[in-house]
Amino acid sequence: MKGARALSKIVAIANQKGGVGKTTTAVSLAAAVGHLGKKVLLVDSDPQGNATSGFGVAKKDLTRTTYDLLTAGASAKDCIIKTRFDGVDVIPADMDLAGAEVELVSEEKRETRLKSAIASVVLDYDFIFIDCPPSLGLVTLNALTAADTVLIPIQCEFYALEGLSQLMATVRQVKRSLNPSIEVEGVLLTMYDGRLNLTQQVAAEVKKYFPRRVYKSFIPRTVRLSEAPGFGQPVIYYDPKSRGSEAYMSLAREFLKDNR
Repeated sequence: MKGARALSKIVAIANQKGGVGKTTTAVSLAAAVGHLGKKVLLVDSDPQGNATSGFGVAKKDLTRTTYDLLTAGASAKDCIIKTRFDGVDVIPADMDLAGAEVELVSEEKRETRLKSAIASVVLDYDFIFIDCPPSLGLVTLNALTAADTVLIPIQCEFYALEGLSQLMATVRQVKRSLNPSIEVEGVLLTMYDGRLNLTQQVAAEVKKYFPRRVYKSFIPRTVRLSEAPGFGQPVIYYDPKSRGSEAYMSLAREFLKDNR
């Protein structure tokens, strides 16, 4: 139909290893893509709810969350919160979501709950980002089943590639049985310090593991990135001229260039 909006592209941001900058990437990339004029929905599917508070949403005031989407059949539209930041809406999460893994185990179609829930809003957004929990349980499986692609943040540290083969095995399993079209969107190097030999070694290993999938943009280790969530703001608003902000704006432009 002429003039109709195309379906959203759905991107899961996943790495079961904690502390790799996954939620920072989900919040900062969503904010930067929204700031560049796209309509974005961020689905927080991590029980810690850090992506929710990263956009200044008060968890004590939540009435419907990702937990309700997965376990109670809540409508996505009823769960969406408009943020005060350009172009970004959020489906929030809190600790209730930790119980979803257990509650879903005996349910039918348990891996497709999220996909079914957000189907009603895919015409409303250009991009839907899903911040996954640091595990490969049922909630992450729901995200990978719903997603068109998976974006993988990897920190430039000694154990960077540990567990990566497990994540890729899970993605291949999802591709075989639940979501034949899922692909790797890209791999993002985080906590990057070009002065260190270790950083160069890890970057080389990651590029060998994911040829042509590693973003040219990389995310440095900066204090501003750590501070921004405490103020309920993505870093591009908290300190627009910081290295972290510039890095995520660069990533957003690279991401949008890949998705023209």
